[in-house]
Amino acid sequence: MNAILERITRTPCTLTDGPEAPLAMRIRDLPDRQRPREKLLEFGAAALDSSELLALFISSGTRGRSAIEIGRELLARFGSISALGAMPVAELAKIHGLGPAKASKLAAAFELGHRAARETIRDCPLDSPKRVHACFAPQLAHLAQEQVVVALVDVRLRHLATSVVSVGSVSESTAHPREMLRPVVTRGAHGFILVHNHPSGDPAPSRADEQVTRRLVEAARLLQVGFFDHVIIGRPGEGRAPYFSFREAGIVS
Repeated sequence: MNAILERITRTPCTLTDGPEAPLAMRIRDLPDRQRPREKLLEFGAAALDSSELLALFISSGTRGRSAIEIGRELLARFGSISALGAMPVAELAKIHGLGPAKASKLAAAFELGHRAARETIRDCPLDSPKRVHACFAPQLAHLAQEQVVVALVDVRLRHLATSVVSVGSVSESTAHPREMLRPVVTRGAHGFILVHNHPSGDPAPSRADEQVTRRLVEAARLLQVGFFDHVIIGRPGEGRAPYFSFREAGIVS
């Protein structure tokens, strides 16, 4: 089915209105069973490829490009669904064929996906860096800027809420320990896990990362709240893990 759709959408049809101009086949011109919405209704969402799923949110194409073609071009441009989902809505809105309304729909869809992913492990304790990575990598791994979040947990280390405490540049973010501890205290959480990303993809900690972590260890001890780990989210690479855990390194205990 996908092979047929690929051939159809890449074969231009032409309409003459003055000078001839090639137009991509519109979704509504496809046979019913090849249209994304109809395919989803009949076979379920899993039957659609990523460009078709994106097309459902993009809704309409532009002259010469169907919504499926726009979805395919977005995937080619950003390389993956995760990278596309990490783009700020303002940047998505600048892309030809999207604009503010369609970009907002895509951003909302990705955020729902992030929340659904976190809900699936809500009843599982965040008791290992592997689980922390599984929970937050979809949200953080492909961001172009560093983002620092505090994951609040209960006495069983189950995830209660997430608070973004800092958004920085491509190489660093700035957050004082009191800003990281504020949501823990105000929400009355048992403890927290600090999580932030490295846009470079290399999760190796910087000197500043280590200094902040050591200060947080002392501050959490004074406030008598649990500080269970600081996990840096990166991306898989040859010879390296996709995350770094300060607990595993012995700095958080």
